[in-house]
Amino acid sequence: MTNSQIFVTGATGFIGRHLVPILLDKGYEVVAICRNETTARRFAWSERVKVISCDYHRDALPLKPRPGSTLVHLAWQGLPNYSAPFHIEENLPRNYEFIKSMLEAGVSKVLVTGTCFEYGMKFGPIAPETPTDPVNAYAAAKDKLHKSLVELQKFQPFVLQWARLFYMYGPGQNPNSLIAQLDAAIERGDPVFNMSGGEQLRDYLPVEEVARQLALICAAGVNGTFNVCSGKPISVRRLVEERIREKNASIRLNLGYYPYPEHEPFAFWGSTAGIP
Repeated sequence: MTNSQIFVTGATGFIGRHLVPILLDKGYEVVAICRNETTARRFAWSERVKVISCDYHRDALPLKPRPGSTLVHLAWQGLPNYSAPFHIEENLPRNYEFIKSMLEAGVSKVLVTGTCFEYGMKFGPIAPETPTDPVNAYAAAKDKLHKSLVELQKFQPFVLQWARLFYMYGPGQNPNSLIAQLDAAIERGDPVFNMSGGEQLRDYLPVEEVARQLALICAAGVNGTFNVCSGKPISVRRLVEERIREKNASIRLNLGYYPYPEHEPFAFWGSTAGIP
């Protein structure tokens, strides 16, 4: 148990809403940073945290971190539009300046979520030390942010933990994501679900497990780059079929309706090496 202060951006987002209660149970004093306090107050954990409504792209944080505190930086605007140039033109500099300002204010450890897309068009399994080669603006901005923070460590000592997220699903996910669309189709009673051929291999985790792994990385307190993943490939078709069985549904798959995405390798998954 610990009483360390920890700031969480994106606290009400897909991952944040699951991570915050884990951190609370571990004894952290959590400061939840979000753009809408009303949204935060919908969660049961909100009574146990300090909620700060702040757009860190524009506003100064209205609270000074205690020396030695931690920043868990989950927030990133404009997803799932991966190719838009604002990731590089706006998100990259503003996220860098925000993290730097938090370090200057007293934070000594930073955990930032990156993306498996930083690896580019590589086939799995992919280890955390694999050289990056991003092919979309979102991944390029994340990769540049990571490298910029590594350079910053040469002038300002701090612990940097870079956690590359693979695929995930669960409560709070984007309604346009695969499993969310499938669940909605089942709920509506649709007879058919249109999808790609489904033979591509991916690495999927329930969001609750993603949050658990992030909490473990944070607690370890060591520098490093990590893959937040299962380490096991699964075909998209099998993932969907398992979800249909789990829901006890009879919806039929219309395989091949959509082409395979061009911005992703056909088969890639992560290596869990280094996860505490």
